[in-house]
Amino acid sequence: MTLTASPTTTWPGLAPVPEGGLSARIAERLFRAAVARRNVTVRLRRPDGTVEQLGLGGPAVVVHRPAELFARVGRDKLIGFGEAYLTGAWAEDGVPGDGVLGEFLTVLAADIADLVPRSLQRLRGVVSPRLPRSHRGTRENTQANVAHHYDLSNDLFAAFLDPTLSYSSALFDDLATALSEDFAAAQHRKIDRLLDRAGVTTGTRLLEIGTGWGELAIRAAARGASVRSITLSVEQQALAQERIAAAGCADRVDVDLCDYRALLDEPAAAYDAVVSVEMIEAVGREFWPSYFRTIDHALAPGGRVAIQAITLPHDRMLATGSTHTFITKYIFPGGALPSVRAIDDVTRRHTALRITDDLAMGRHYAPTLQRWDRAFLAARERVADLGFDATFVRMWHFYLEYCRAGFAADYIDVHQLVLARPEEGR
Repeated sequence: MTLTASPTTTWPGLAPVPEGGLSARIAERLFRAAVARRNVTVRLRRPDGTVEQLGLGGPAVVVHRPAELFARVGRDKLIGFGEAYLTGAWAEDGVPGDGVLGEFLTVLAADIADLVPRSLQRLRGVVSPRLPRSHRGTRENTQANVAHHYDLSNDLFAAFLDPTLSYSSALFDDLATALSEDFAAAQHRKIDRLLDRAGVTTGTRLLEIGTGWGELAIRAAARGASVRSITLSVEQQALAQERIAAAGCADRVDVDLCDYRALLDEPAAAYDAVVSVEMIEAVGREFWPSYFRTIDHALAPGGRVAIQAITLPHDRMLATGSTHTFITKYIFPGGALPSVRAIDDVTRRHTALRITDDLAMGRHYAPTLQRWDRAFLAARERVADLGFDATFVRMWHFYLEYCRAGFAADYIDVHQLVLARPEEGR
């Protein structure tokens, strides 16, 4: 299978960049130093046909156009590294989907804090691109940020997700067999644990912040709960409502197109439980206090909150929090990952909520993403029929494997957190 990049006129960020120059030479020196002492293989193909091999051996990539790679990295740092993959300047030495790209990126992610010499890391704030103001998670921007990703096409997501249409980490019964385990069952295990921890049962008034495609709401309604789910994705709302009706739960579930902050204008203490799955990542760091104040406002006395959140180590969160990345440019505009410490700090400062339970399950996300990537590539013809070009396919393959590497290297994690008000005896 070959993933051929589309003309760059479709993707302005992939337009040719001037090759050579000081920034490209610095990028090449840093790149060579980074891979030379790590367990990877990098084959640099020169214009004269010769091949230079770098690295200590391991997952292999081929740099077809070294001058372009170094020019892009020199100009745009890690964004340029990803964009060079999109243009085909470099690629895994194998068949996309065989895992090599993720394995290569995992080696780099495991040493991400040391890929650039410490003496140069002090320049991060000067040389790293900053998150655009248009990505800030304001009421004016948030729906556009959400639509950029989640309103692409329901059919696109259905092409690679499991039948539950769950777009968050599964919780496998056995990590050793995660790539062959019943995927829907693993997703239900994740959902059911959150509902259990939130105390959702018959008669529970449940608020879900971030609907997805409705699977959690359906399972909560099947327990006898009354569910209000809010989303800013028009596409997700439409399909979730269809799926909820097909499941016979329409009388127990409402799906509203609503910004979470609008709940502050509604009566307080309206819900016995609040659940939110991998939605905080779209909120933006400056709005985390608003997010948790909203939850605290909505939660009735004695209620519990269960959230699933992708997290960074606290020091990396502080170092990278305002950096514009490949993911924020192409995949999730405005996205920002918290640390568990940051969540604890924000809730202590701005709410009466405290973390009472914490399950770290990042190792379950790596096989989740690998299964999505395999399914996505297997469905590439269907994706093309939906109107997405080959560059988009390369982009999403890179995105899924880039994220898998982060979890496999323990650079990023995902936590199921339970929050409650201690003074209420929870």
